[in-house]
Amino acid sequence: MTDKFVVGFDGSEAANRALAFATGRAHAQGGSVVIAHVLEWSPYSFLTPTELEERHKRRKEEMQRAETAILAPAKAAAEKSGVQIETVIKYGHIAETICKIAEAEGATQIVLGRDGHSSFGSRVFGSVAGSLVQIAPVPCTIVP
Repeated sequence: MTDKFVVGFDGSEAANRALAFATGRAHAQGGSVVIAHVLEWSPYSFLTPTELEERHKRRKEEMQRAETAILAPAKAAAEKSGVQIETVIKYGHIAETICKIAEAEGATQIVLGRDGHSSFGSRVFGSVAGSLVQIAPVPCTIVP
């Protein structure tokens, strides 16, 4: 079995550092990388059928924009390393959805970049990295 690294990716500098780390590890170990982008989406239960239809249309447009603007350039850059790169884009709670992606992909590790927020900010607003390491089904690496 070869190692498969799932990288939580949002296009930020921290995410690019995490992708570089994962790609380097995958190259050294003969593994592959899945670049995962999660769009947060809160469900609303009190929408009319017309509103639901409009929301679904916006969701598809948002996913297409993320694929074009975030995932495609990241994949193209990462493929230069010679490592097999896949992408996946989903809606949901970021940490929970990355865990689901890791399980579905048979990942051996999750890699995420740290954005540098203060510990106070993380306590007040929460932290994807902090949540992820608590619920992840596989080891996590947080790249500074």
